[in-house]
Amino acid sequence: MEAAITTTPAVKPVLPRNRAWARFKQNKLAVISLFVMAAIILLALFAPLIATHDPAEQDLLNRLKPPSADHWFGTDDLGRDLFSRVLYGSRVSLSVGIFSVVFNVAIGVAVGALAGYYGGKLDSILMRFVDVMLAFPQLFLLITVVTILKPSLFNIIVVFVLFGWMGKARLLRGQIMSIKNREFVDAARTMGMSDFRIIFVHILPNAIAPVIVSATLQMGSMILTESSLSFLGLGIQPPHATWGNLLQSAQSLTIMLKAPWYPLIPGFMIFLTIMCFNFIGDGLRSALDSR
Repeated sequence: MEAAITTTPAVKPVLPRNRAWARFKQNKLAVISLFVMAAIILLALFAPLIATHDPAEQDLLNRLKPPSADHWFGTDDLGRDLFSRVLYGSRVSLSVGIFSVVFNVAIGVAVGALAGYYGGKLDSILMRFVDVMLAFPQLFLLITVVTILKPSLFNIIVVFVLFGWMGKARLLRGQIMSIKNREFVDAARTMGMSDFRIIFVHILPNAIAPVIVSATLQMGSMILTESSLSFLGLGIQPPHATWGNLLQSAQSLTIMLKAPWYPLIPGFMIFLTIMCFNFIGDGLRSALDSR
């Protein structure tokens, strides 16, 4: 009688991204923040379809009206629908945060990858330039340049990109310097792969995690900075709505006493968005930590 032959089924390997997602889901605040942030982005994208009124339409007979069925968030000091202006303001604030960080990461990755991989004189030149840029007070530079340029969405994003990439470059440089001499990189060199392929195919995926976390946290910072500039009158100018200039137009003591919901709503949106990005960044830090 032949003995039964038992075979052990092959164990399917777990992909790193699946392990990272499993760890991310353990952070309940991060998951909730991810869904809230997705909802805010969808509201911003479909603002023309969701807005109940024209955000620039004035109705002076209905100034500072409380929330109602017709005006869900009430009206502002010129009778404009506050719900519609908050929706359209989210498009500006999120655009500044997202596009600024995307270009910051692109520049920071390029500079950090070159400096970290090649080292030597190139590393010294690039890092000294980064040190010079970091030596200046960032908010002072932002205010100065925005004052010189005409305030617009494009100019603000350009300014944020020019002065926001240095931290990413330094962070990625350190990561690449710790990885570039490992065995799998030496094997890639032995096989005759180009430096470009080695950097962006083999090294970068193993070094990018801290940059992703930093970028997520920076989005909240960019939105807060844009709101601060708009609050000071140096950002997007009315009648275009941003969360910052909505707060700026509601700073009057008379308005705050007569219509306390007016400053609270855009202020809460800024707070909620920044907290969501911070919680998501915290969740990504835990999820992408290989330890």
